[in-house]
Amino acid sequence: MSMVADSWVIARRNLIRMTRIPEMVLFGIIQPVMFVVLFTYVFGGSMKIGDTTDPDVYKDFLMPGIFAQTVTFATAGSAAGIADDAQKGLMDRFRSLPMARGAVLTGRTVADLVQTALTLVILAAVALLVGWRTGSAEPTNAARILAGFGLLLLLGYAFTWIGALIGLSVRTPEAATSGGIIWLFPVTFISNAFVDSSQMTPWVRHIADWNPFSATVQAARVLFGSPGVVQSDAWPMQHPVWASLLWSVVIVALFRTLAVRKYRSAVS
Repeated sequence: MSMVADSWVIARRNLIRMTRIPEMVLFGIIQPVMFVVLFTYVFGGSMKIGDTTDPDVYKDFLMPGIFAQTVTFATAGSAAGIADDAQKGLMDRFRSLPMARGAVLTGRTVADLVQTALTLVILAAVALLVGWRTGSAEPTNAARILAGFGLLLLLGYAFTWIGALIGLSVRTPEAATSGGIIWLFPVTFISNAFVDSSQMTPWVRHIADWNPFSATVQAARVLFGSPGVVQSDAWPMQHPVWASLLWSVVIVALFRTLAVRKYRSAVS
């Protein structure tokens, strides 16, 4: 209970800070909206999904990938925020207080999750405006759609713990921003987010099919009833919902442990 209470105090502090610096939230929303517009109207009609290049089909295929990219790119913000707190000595102040050691990082990641959820809601509204629809390939329902968004947020939360570890491992917020985002490009693009991985060369497709990011995108497409669900013999593609849950839980367990350990040594 002490851990939960301390984490909530830190989360509330970060949420209040976000409201006082609204440009943080604004810029976090603008980037994914730009991705939606660019990919929809620039690449739509040139990408082959199944046996068609219909831009409307690609639009429904694309959006789960854009959603997943958006929640994972929040990693850079987490890394930069934690590095900034450490540079300003705020971590040392927290350490001097009678509070659970892991609460500082847990509170930060929970606050980032709330911001990510807000961004995802706005992005979904924009996607609806440009023509994205659920159930375009397979019937779905509200529970399945909510489950799809839940898996996306869980993946985003898992990746914020990677960002937390990066933020504690560098000396400046600038380095944390670069370190928090540079590795995300191969993770998000060597995947089934923007193209059908069956069209990739065999060794690249194998990497894409076992990519945790791909599992969540595949799960979201299945739950949203979207077209272009990748046909593959790889276990994560055959059981994407379970694979997505498993990957996210493993990432949280591993990187939370490493981040808390790094926090204790960094401020000691």
